[in-house]
Amino acid sequence: MLRRTARRRGPLIYRHTVAVRVMHWINVGCLLVLLLSGFQIFNARPDLYWGQASDFDAPLLSMGAHRAADGSVVGTTTVLGHRFDTTGVLGASRSASGEMEARGFPHWLTIPGPRWLAMGRTWHFFFAWLFVVNGMCFIAYSLWTRHLQRDLVPTRTDWRGIGRSIVDHLRLRHPTGEAARRYNVLQRLAYLVVLLAFGPGIVLMGLAMSPTMDSVLGWLLHIVGGRQSARTLHFLLAFALVAFVAIHVFEVIVTGVWNNLRSMITGYYRLPVAREDSRDES
Repeated sequence: MLRRTARRRGPLIYRHTVAVRVMHWINVGCLLVLLLSGFQIFNARPDLYWGQASDFDAPLLSMGAHRAADGSVVGTTTVLGHRFDTTGVLGASRSASGEMEARGFPHWLTIPGPRWLAMGRTWHFFFAWLFVVNGMCFIAYSLWTRHLQRDLVPTRTDWRGIGRSIVDHLRLRHPTGEAARRYNVLQRLAYLVVLLAFGPGIVLMGLAMSPTMDSVLGWLLHIVGGRQSARTLHFLLAFALVAFVAIHVFEVIVTGVWNNLRSMITGYYRLPVAREDSRDES
């Protein structure tokens, strides 16, 4: 007679220190406020250009609205000269009172208020500096504890297995057993790109947009082609970071929501049982 054995559970390990967990959740709050207050600021001028000055005839991205023949408000988004009807989401959406109005991003995606630009800028700048300080603390802590060198920099073995790692991720086949104790090569590369490229790039482009920084970052404006270019790069890098967060959240869900949340709240993570050890025995 065949008999199924009880499913085994992997060991519980201490994965994230208190400092890493605190800085992680500070980043979560900062990025949320920066994104939504950034939408508020963008709505004051929902267009992106390349160069030093705004070329109203040829924006790279533009969100706007116009009235149709029947009098209804139609929202449109234009990307590189191609126009799309985005009524109800971008260009034109319903206000808090329920009326359709011209807006870049909808009011429920902006903070601290539907048309409170001055306070939106205040929130954005405050949390931007908090984000910068927190990021610098994380880099310093990671170098001091060798977390950066040990856990985030890919090894030669990681590079040799990058092809297999890509295939496994596409098949939603994630590391188990002892292999799950450390970050895989794609995780390491993603975190490094965010830490060393997306984060600093967003901050630098944000500073470059400020006329008061011309004496310090004038060389950077020259490299990127002008203040409007810096604004466009700031916008694109922000959405690259949003894409990273979306993928990160998806991976958290498919690999176990509670287990991953527990590791970022308490520090403890349960290693998934190795595949060859988790099969039912007869």
